[in-house]
Amino acid sequence: MTVSLFLRNDASRAGVPTRKSFEAWISAIPELRRRKAEVNILIVDAREGRRFNREFRHRDYATNVLSFPFAPLLGQKSALLGDLVICAQIVAREAVEQDKRARDHWAHLTIHGVLHLLGHDHETDAQARRMEALEIRTLASLGIGDPYA
Repeated sequence: MTVSLFLRNDASRAGVPTRKSFEAWISAIPELRRRKAEVNILIVDAREGRRFNREFRHRDYATNVLSFPFAPLLGQKSALLGDLVICAQIVAREAVEQDKRARDHWAHLTIHGVLHLLGHDHETDAQARRMEALEIRTLASLGIGDPYA
């Protein structure tokens, strides 16, 4: 599998993982092991995270990760899965509040966001169980414990 990643850090925040880390986390997702995938990741601060969440989800607060799946035109082929917007301040705060290693939380949220790009969701209990199981299995393959434990 080949991951092509565009990474832009507008948060100017220490602790944001490297491109290599994001690529490794995305590459660990079982659905992507046998295909090319392109993902754009934008790292933002809380102000921008709030703006994105308000504009696209009509929720007036910053959230950890937003996923924007790419929808190709009919007949168009593309490896692009879509875009992730990750709020560095929220990820850092949640890691402390949840007593997790920051790097592990970044990995979890990146995988969570990409699973949304692949069409997974957690709107129903059954969907949530399937998506969480996939996250747990993918993180375990990276040596990262269950984020829901």
